[in-house]
Amino acid sequence: MDSVIKLGGLPFSLEPVGVPPLEYDLDGERLTLTAAAGTDLFVDPAGGGALPPDAGRLEAVPPAGDFTLAARVRPQFASIYDAGALLLFAADRRWAKLAFELSPQHRPTAVTVVTRGVSDDANSFEASVEALWLRVTRKGLAWAFHASEDGEWWRLLRYFSLGEQETGEEVRVGFLAQSPTGPGCTAVFDNIVFAAEAPGDLRDGS
Repeated sequence: MDSVIKLGGLPFSLEPVGVPPLEYDLDGERLTLTAAAGTDLFVDPAGGGALPPDAGRLEAVPPAGDFTLAARVRPQFASIYDAGALLLFAADRRWAKLAFELSPQHRPTAVTVVTRGVSDDANSFEASVEALWLRVTRKGLAWAFHASEDGEWWRLLRYFSLGEQETGEEVRVGFLAQSPTGPGCTAVFDNIVFAAEAPGDLRDGS
């Protein structure tokens, strides 16, 4: 596979990183990712792992300044925690993901995780659609995660900082598929849009 991936709609090229590597396919402006078995990015606050978790993903350094990256993701759910996600990655233990994930109750759910040393885990809402819109925004020094069932009205799920201003780390943005408990998961991303701006109001649904 190519080491640099150019996806229509993005002003930057993506690179495959992480172990084990994922499989990916680009068909026009539609991106398909297939995660290997047992893959995840999650540092359990209860402990239990000396090494940082890893998973294959596609990443890039976004342009400086405010921006918004949105995509519709359709995971092929089979096992709990199977997911497709948008990702922010600064370092092995400093990153965040916005996922459409199969919950332990076997319900497709919008999930966010923010990791600063260890991870938190926040289930936001169960979705009644097969494909969910996800959106990552950088506005000033802050990040925001939104999700939408129709791509028109957006719910704010997280508003947070990764602290990269203090650490000097460069935050990369990307796409992830995961299958922590299953044999693998395929997620299709389409309607991928990048804009060099942020919504005027992160909380009003726009």
